[in-house]
Order: sequence, then structure tokens, then C-alpha cells
Amino acid sequence: MRRVESRLRVRYAESDQMGVVYYANYFVWMEIGRVDYCSQLGFEYRDMEAADGIFLAVTDARCRYRGAARFHDEIRVLTWMSESRSRTIRFSYEIRHAEDDRLLPTGETIHTVCNRDGKTV
Repeated sequence: MRRVESRLRVRYAESDQMGVVYYANYFVWMEIGRVDYCSQLGFEYRDMEAADGIFLAVTDARCRYRGAARFHDEIRVLTWMSESRSRTIRFSYEIRHAEDDRLLPTGETIHTVCNRDGKTV
């Protein structure tokens, strides 16, 4: 199981008035990790969609909050493909504080492989 690491710095716009990351941003970071994962394995989302007409539609997304990131923290998003079936793919994620390796959220997304019309392939 290959894991890919993406590093990000928490921007001010991603945090709330208390300086804590707004919960929905973790899903954005998971997407960044997923795109990086695919790219590092040699296939680009844009090529898959444009040339092949294949899309990975998110059908389930989960995030378990174990700790919070704050404005200006550097974080690591670890991404791996935890399951692959004929029509679905599951990606798993760990988001960690880069400085002390503290575990922040964990999550997963499940994707259905479909065409431009949204039909499962």
C-alpha cells in the first residue's frame, strides 16, 4: 500500500475567527492529496477526464476529527488507495501536523467510476 504525502500551510482564509481550521477544509485537503496521489502514480485527473471520459464521482466522504489545525500550521496529508473494486475506489487519508506528527483528522472517500453522463462504467 503506497502512501503519498502532500504538504500544505494553513491559510488565514481556511480558519475561523478563533484561528482554527473550518471543518470543511479538511475535505479540500483530502482532494489535494488524492490528486497528488494519482499524479505521483502516473495518471492525471485531467487526462483521465478529458481524453478517456472517465470520472471518479465521490459517493461517500467521511472525516473523523481527532485534533485541529490552526492558521499558519504546516500539515501533511497522507493519501493511499485502501480498496479498489471493479466500479469503486476507496481512498484513505491521515492529516498530520508537520512539526510534531500529531494526528489531526482521518478520513476516507469512496468513488464510483463513471462516464461523462454519470453512468457507472
